[in-house]
Amino acid sequence: MALTVLGNKVTRQKGSHIRVTTERDGENHEVVPYHHPNKAGTLSGILKRIAAHHGLSSDDLLKLLKL
Repeated sequence: MALTVLGNKVTRQKGSHIRVTTERDGENHEVVPYHHPNKAGTLSGILKRIAAHHGLSSDDLLKLLKL
């Protein structure tokens, strides 16, 4: 999982959704759909919230995650 670079770990799975948690830069939880294909808007929203939590721009987050 690309988000491990930011200290995210899978903390729970319920059905087709996974919750990832990080304690880096303060505690943060994100729920990620675990089905394919995911809609681009859904993934974009998740990445924007993660970037905001870490004080990064979306572009900087994508570079850090090597996406």
